[in-house]
Amino acid sequence: MPELPTSSAAQLPSSVEETSALLAGQGYIADRELATTAHLALSMGRPLLLEGEPGTGKTEIAKVLASGLNRRLVRLQCYDGMDLSAAAYEWDHARQLMAIRLAEAAGETDRDVLAQDIYAREFLQTRPLLSAIDPDQPPAVLLIDELDRADEPFEAFLLEVLADFQLTVPEYGTIRAKTRPVVVLTSNRTREVHDAIRRRCLYHWVDYPNTARERAILAVKAPAVPEKLSAQVVAFVQRLRTADIFKLPGVAETIDWANALNYLNEHELTPETVNETLGVLLKYQDDIAKVRGAEAARLVSEAAADAA
Repeated sequence: MPELPTSSAAQLPSSVEETSALLAGQGYIADRELATTAHLALSMGRPLLLEGEPGTGKTEIAKVLASGLNRRLVRLQCYDGMDLSAAAYEWDHARQLMAIRLAEAAGETDRDVLAQDIYAREFLQTRPLLSAIDPDQPPAVLLIDELDRADEPFEAFLLEVLADFQLTVPEYGTIRAKTRPVVVLTSNRTREVHDAIRRRCLYHWVDYPNTARERAILAVKAPAVPEKLSAQVVAFVQRLRTADIFKLPGVAETIDWANALNYLNEHELTPETVNETLGVLLKYQDDIAKVRGAEAARLVSEAAADAA
């Protein structure tokens, strides 16, 4: 279900600085380029397409925008084989059938009248896309998450929503948004998103943060972690991202690992602790086997020097 705001929606930020402050106020540390692109998307009423590796904070941007703007968050999680009934709308066939039987019992036999009655708005069940543009609902932030997981034909259906913020239901008519939703699309780039989608969006590649920004993120997301340990964790992860492993750790893994080490009452990195907790940071056994042992000891030594 979409998350509803507790009060009226906030006004959109009027500058890049205000957009950056809005994100920071919700615990999202954005660089200047991302804050600028987000501000332009909000000001121009354009969808925002975010691509990047998993775990770099793409989905989180939509969440903090919804919270900062006090709008309900409507999330469409894409997957292979997703159809219109799951993404946009579906007719309530059980209630329609009941309405037909009640009308017939009351003596109504005109098929045109029956058809008009059963395709009324009350029988239309909203799914994320329709919910986000429903003029009877409060303003929304629409998150279309991991668009690259959906089938390509689904992108063609999205064009009407992204371009005109409306949705046409053949049996009912066209439903238009009263207030344009803020639209955020994310992609992990497992396949290329079609050019027609890209042309309708403003684009930003969300990369792994540099050392300074990752330390700032950790200070916000894991404030209980001691400063020395936090610095060493970030230095270790930054060096690990240059290694030849299958899946590089994202910011989410950095936060999880720092919290895990803090739960173990660790105050600094040691090779032994790293070897014991690599499963928090890395998610594939081949990567863990490659890092564990001598490589972990080397990275710990270099991370300690970097942090110092």
